[in-house]
Order: sequence, then C-alpha cells, then structure tokens
Amino acid sequence: MTFRWLIAGTAALALALLTLPFGLTASHAHAHAVPAAGETAMTAACDADARPANLDFTLEDMNGNDVTFESLKGKVVLLNFWATWCGPCKIEIPWFVEFAEVHKDDGLVVLGLSVDDTVDKIQAFAEEFDVNYPMLVGLGREDFQEAYGPVWGIPMTFFIDREGTLCRTHTGIANRDEFEKDIADLL
Repeated sequence: MTFRWLIAGTAALALALLTLPFGLTASHAHAHAVPAAGETAMTAACDADARPANLDFTLEDMNGNDVTFESLKGKVVLLNFWATWCGPCKIEIPWFVEFAEVHKDDGLVVLGLSVDDTVDKIQAFAEEFDVNYPMLVGLGREDFQEAYGPVWGIPMTFFIDREGTLCRTHTGIANRDEFEKDIADLL
C-alpha cells in the first residue's frame, strides 16, 4: 500500500512539474531591435515570429455577451487561455485584473478564455477572484484555440498589437515584470 502511494505521489509531482515552464519564465524572446526601413516601432516591438492574429471570431463571455474580435483592432489585447483548475493561472489572473484596471484608458483589453470550464464554474471563479474583464467560454471552441495555437498547455497568453498582429506569446506562467514590459512595449 505504501509503495502505491509513493508511485502516485511521484506521478502527481511529475505532472505538476510538467505544467510549469522551464525556469518560470516566458517561452519567448523579446525583439528589441531598432526598426528597419519601412518598419514601425510597433512592428519592432513584436517577436521575430509575429503573425497576423485571426480576428474572424465572435465568442460568448460568461454572461452571454458576444465579444467580436474584429472590433478590438486599434486596441492592445492580452488574451489569456486558462482554466479554473490551473494553479499557475490563479497566480496570473490577479495581475491581469490589475492590468485591466490600470490600463483601461490606455487602450489595453484583457480577455480570458476558459479552455474547458462550464459557464457556472467560470462565473464562480470570476466572482472569487474579482475579475473585471471578459471571461470567454472556450468549451467546445477548439477552432479558436487552433487559430491561436497550438495551445500546448495553460496558462498561455498572447499579446495582439493595435494593428492586429499576434506579437508575443507566453507559454506557462510568466512573471509579472515580463507582462508589464509587454504591455508597456505595445501600448
């Protein structure tokens, strides 16, 4: 019996460690190059592998309201894929709540996409964490996840610039300073 518990504990620890990114840092490198001829400062703020974001989606939030991504052009979007059961997500989401409040007049839009939770679970989570930004329902929306992914795990956070470019991606938990830098670079 003790051997089974030892095996189960080891497996649980291994699984937990697999959800964390290497070194608890973002999985991307910032591009800080001086803009080349014909390139804007905004483009230079994006990672080297930046690509157009797919804005051809309308998703429902936890309150049944439609969020049309095309209407977000002109804003900087922090799009976070998360779940109510995700430990690292519970660390990041309070930061996103603060970022949404601090930068609401600067053109930042924070969106959370719950990858596999029901509306009632999302609503309870949002209430517990005082979430002040739209929490989108991603259950059954693999098409959306594929458009931004591949989403290998959560949390996964995407930054979309004002022109609709998918500029930066964090796979796993990132630190607060990295998020603040991304926001400052794109605002």
